[in-house]
Amino acid sequence: MAHRVLVTGGAGFIGSHVADAFLADGHSVTVLDDLSRGRRDNVPAGASFVRADITTAEAATVVREGRFDVIAHLAAQIDVRRSVADPAFDAGVNIVGALRMLEAVRASGAPTRVIFASTGGALYGDFATPPNAETVPKDPESPYGIAKLSVEYYLAYYARLHGLDTVALRYANVYGPRQDPHGEAGVVAIFCARILEGRPVTIFGDGHQTRDYVFVKDVARANLLAARAALPAPGRLDGRAFNIGTGVETSVVDLARTLGTAAGRPVSVEQAPARTGEQLRSAVVVDKAAKVLGWQPRVTLEQGLRDTYHWFAEQHATARTPATSGTGRVGTR
Repeated sequence: MAHRVLVTGGAGFIGSHVADAFLADGHSVTVLDDLSRGRRDNVPAGASFVRADITTAEAATVVREGRFDVIAHLAAQIDVRRSVADPAFDAGVNIVGALRMLEAVRASGAPTRVIFASTGGALYGDFATPPNAETVPKDPESPYGIAKLSVEYYLAYYARLHGLDTVALRYANVYGPRQDPHGEAGVVAIFCARILEGRPVTIFGDGHQTRDYVFVKDVARANLLAARAALPAPGRLDGRAFNIGTGVETSVVDLARTLGTAAGRPVSVEQAPARTGEQLRSAVVVDKAAKVLGWQPRVTLEQGLRDTYHWFAEQHATARTPATSGTGRVGTR
């Protein structure tokens, strides 16, 4: 059955892949994005596009009047370090933006399933030994993680009091094509850019801090399955929350080494002091997603890093090669 789907943040890295997945499955997709971090050319050709900030009345009108069957809410402030520097800004986007969206869904009266992009790393903090299941105590180390947890409490509240159909997908460290190499949120993209530029990658501390790296197309497929799965009754924190990762811890040192294999060249490393407050270990248990959603990761880290590096290499080559059409322009994405 075809659905009307809204993907907020659908011009961004993960959101554009989510939009791709819903379109490929035969659904009608609208992308809402303010393009503050996203790119217009990330929006799939078959999707409608609305440029709007998720915190505004304009975005609320789109949600309320669209009466969507599914909303994948990925519009967010994604930089953990910025959340530490400016927690009020982070809360304004990540908490208030989500609340405005939920209020608009409630006002619409539509039986919309809201799929919220939460975090499986920043939510659990360093107080539980990974891999972490959904029910472990939460004690986020950053305002970013606090905001994500706050929204999950609001999801449970809106489900109990207003009957909203809500789901939280707690992503591990997502990587893949289209990730921004110019921010703090994507170490794989940053490393790919450094390798292609012939520059050393920077490893903070001893490099033994770990993350659970999950390929973006696996994450997009999780959204698709969450949209159509038969789920338990909503209303309790963790009840409709699903970790989306691999359950495997990979150190930064091993990540750099595996990327070097994908690139076919040794990776030069420069050491830098450890960053204050950085989480030391992170990985999630994905058994619940397998049982309830029928989801498991399909792409190995080696395959995913190879595909990601090759995509960045193509972008790098295109940006460096003058167009041959006589326009004098340089081809870029």
